[in-house]
Amino acid sequence: MNYRSTRDSAKSPAVVSSAEAIKTGLAPDGGLYMPDHIPRLSSEDVLALRKMNYAERAAYVLSMFLTDYDKKDLEADCREAYSEERFPGGAAPISTIDKKLCSLELWHGPTCAFKDMALQIMPRLLSRALKTTEEKRRAHILVATSGDTGKAALEGYKDVDGVDISVFYPVDGVSRMQKMQMTTQEGENVNVCAVRGNFDDAQNGVKAIFSDKSLAEKADEAGFFFSSANSINWGRLAPQIVYYISAYCDLVENGEITDGERINVCVPTGNFGNIFAAFIAKMMGLPLARLICASNSNCVLTDFIRTGVYDRTREFFKTMSPSMDILISSNLERLLYICGGSALTADLMNSLKETGKYTLPEGILSMIQRIFSGYYMSEEETAATIRDTYKNNGYLADPHTAVGIGCARKYREETADPKLILIASTASPYKFAADVCASIDIETQSDEPRHILAALSNGTNTKIPKPLERTLTMPVRFDRVVDPSEMSAEALKVNRK
Repeated sequence: MNYRSTRDSAKSPAVVSSAEAIKTGLAPDGGLYMPDHIPRLSSEDVLALRKMNYAERAAYVLSMFLTDYDKKDLEADCREAYSEERFPGGAAPISTIDKKLCSLELWHGPTCAFKDMALQIMPRLLSRALKTTEEKRRAHILVATSGDTGKAALEGYKDVDGVDISVFYPVDGVSRMQKMQMTTQEGENVNVCAVRGNFDDAQNGVKAIFSDKSLAEKADEAGFFFSSANSINWGRLAPQIVYYISAYCDLVENGEITDGERINVCVPTGNFGNIFAAFIAKMMGLPLARLICASNSNCVLTDFIRTGVYDRTREFFKTMSPSMDILISSNLERLLYICGGSALTADLMNSLKETGKYTLPEGILSMIQRIFSGYYMSEEETAATIRDTYKNNGYLADPHTAVGIGCARKYREETADPKLILIASTASPYKFAADVCASIDIETQSDEPRHILAALSNGTNTKIPKPLERTLTMPVRFDRVVDPSEMSAEALKVNRK
């Protein structure tokens, strides 16, 4: 299987291997890499997958996309990435919230967020890619994060041979626990830097570095090259396809649904990568019906799905679900490419860059609306969902998961669709303990994270996740803050031997 740029311009090679796509992250023309076809899951495939554990399922599915990787290597890497040590109790368990509403808990990994599901395997995929492509330079991974990706990438790439990593986060745009997780990160090859601005400023800064030829030349002279761990990199997105397929297999095995029964999926998302992975699973033949895109007050995706107009020139809100505080949803470009082709995608991306907005042709909008529904939750609705879901269902949800629950319920009320809805639960409630405590009326002694986590634990009779408990005792290593214009200099100076 080969990969093409979503913009498919003369600046990019016609096709590259999966190893090359994972190594470089972004295509030379600024587009995102996509496979030249989507493999299909047969009924025999699904039957085989049902009998496997998560690591085996991951290797099976990834081998369908990464055809230049040795299957035995993929199996070994997946066993290590999704081991009991890294994901105690299982990588992606499912909990029942209420009748026909289930939570796919993707946050039982080392950083307590769904990003672990991809970023425990992705560094291994990159290491294989460097060897396959006979790359002699070091890889410098650049990450823009709205909170969870940064820590998960740091944890996944720390002390990986031949790799350095720099993470940029909005200085006031992450939770205190997310900030503590990143600024205390261990590892000799890691760097963390706050950016004055919001996530889009950090993301635009990273994209600008990737597209700057002079910076690439300076990096090459210094013996390294830039790559990405954000979901713009196919090596980050492909592992996310796995957990939707795995969840369906588990629902069948557990008797929640019958084999072949269609279900709906609701995904709280800002950058569109997580729900796009569900869309790829659907294209592969997984019996997914409606894909419900759940947004917070920064509802640019909701408006896009409903109107066909993508407009990032709007007020930006800081919310209790900061990982979704995004106005430029990078992975939407991949959906545009599938629906409209590379020429249209390039035109729309240019319009977004030049004017801050674009409008879909009517036919393309109709295609998207046949599959996707868009809903959003206000801050008040999110807090009420956390409270009501805990009170009525005994389920403790973080703000992002609560956005998903609330939007799923809105969809169900509006449509009376009787299908089971699987919600992607993206983070532990302890990562956003202050807002969860406030939502369910738990008083805290102070605004210190250790007091807040203890209050949530005592008030709900649940345990603080061990990775977060350990973070509370670790010293701060990184406190640098830069303007977006200084990010390129920061990226060039970080190259460890």
